[in-house]
Amino acid sequence: MFFSDIPKIRYEGPNSKNPLAFKFYNPERIIAGKPMKEHLPFAMAWWHNLCASGADMFGRDTANKAFGAEKGTMEHAKAKVDAGFEFMQKLGIEYFCFHDVDIVPEADDIKETNLRLDIISDYILAKMRETDIKCLWGTANMFSNPRYMNGAASSNSANVFCFAAAQVKKALDITVKLNGKGYLFWGGREGYETLLNTDIKFEQENIAHLMQMTVRYGRSIGFKGDFYIEPKPKEPMTHQYDFDAATAIGFLRQYGLDKDFKLNIEANHATLAGHTFQHDLRISAINSMLGSIDANQGNLLLGWDTDEFPFNVYETTMCMYEVLKAGGLSGGFNFDAKSRRPSYTHEDMFHSYILSMDAFALGLINAAAIIEDGRIDSFIAERYDSYNHGIGARIRSGEATLEELASYAENMGTPPLPDSGRQEYLESIINNILFS
Repeated sequence: MFFSDIPKIRYEGPNSKNPLAFKFYNPERIIAGKPMKEHLPFAMAWWHNLCASGADMFGRDTANKAFGAEKGTMEHAKAKVDAGFEFMQKLGIEYFCFHDVDIVPEADDIKETNLRLDIISDYILAKMRETDIKCLWGTANMFSNPRYMNGAASSNSANVFCFAAAQVKKALDITVKLNGKGYLFWGGREGYETLLNTDIKFEQENIAHLMQMTVRYGRSIGFKGDFYIEPKPKEPMTHQYDFDAATAIGFLRQYGLDKDFKLNIEANHATLAGHTFQHDLRISAINSMLGSIDANQGNLLLGWDTDEFPFNVYETTMCMYEVLKAGGLSGGFNFDAKSRRPSYTHEDMFHSYILSMDAFALGLINAAAIIEDGRIDSFIAERYDSYNHGIGARIRSGEATLEELASYAENMGTPPLPDSGRQEYLESIINNILFS
């Protein structure tokens, strides 16, 4: 065991001072008709939790993620599997997500890499059968290797495109083998630095070609889950094609991919795009494309993707409000988050997950209370009530003409003003519900 000094994490309630206990996440508590764990299918991110070791552009590793093996070896890959499943069992987490090169070291020859993936996926599958832990989604890392400096599907090189296709095929094969609920595309370098050397239309068409091929192949091998796009506006590329939820949805519809794809929304990516997390969730939901969530938060004082563990209960509350209103997720809540560089111990890994699982549990409790209270919904319904009768009803039905509306306006007399939006009153309702 790698975490022999860590007990199984249990719910002890909000008065507990035990740092290795849940204060709010009670998996069996019924909220809005379902156990909390069904509303919150949490997933461990293989890349951050088992691979990230605190290095950044200014300093080397601070955390030891060797797990008793030599890094870069298959022994290390197996040690990460052992550590990961022990970690998930102790926290009661039922899902994981992975990139291909998270679970094995990449070889110089792709055939050797694929052989390693076969070996380690057999090992993971055996652990899944022992524990009932499941795969939420898989993906291919097509941004770290230098070959992808100009993108993967958007690369100017047909040879690089072919290599990316090979990686996607194998990652999807492994995802299907592990019975993953979804398969993700994150275009980490699908974008450009300057228009002086870029044909945007050409590159976006090629991205669509790869996704179309993947859908056809996936369905042919029995993959019945959702494909996901994860929007991000910038970093590492200056201009990334999947800027935000609305941009990604437009792309999917333009290329006939919207029936097979949904969105995987990340909080930190939404804020980098100049939106709130809630905004991108709402845009996805109203377009029937809210699929899964990368649960993290960013530092609004910094202009890059800090991937912090979420603790902001206002944010988790409004997230869960959108999720409940949308009827839940086809995917889950993947903690695409890493402990801060000075939080380098194995115990800190557990503290990070306890923090965020509790934050989302509080968000769920609060969101259900907001919906049950009804004042927000009632206010919104009343705010748009003028469209339920008279000229408003004709507008909504599509029966009104421009001439009719112009005539109606001319006969109104005093120019109209809408009712007050009462934002501050509504914000006080939220505080009243959260803290009463």
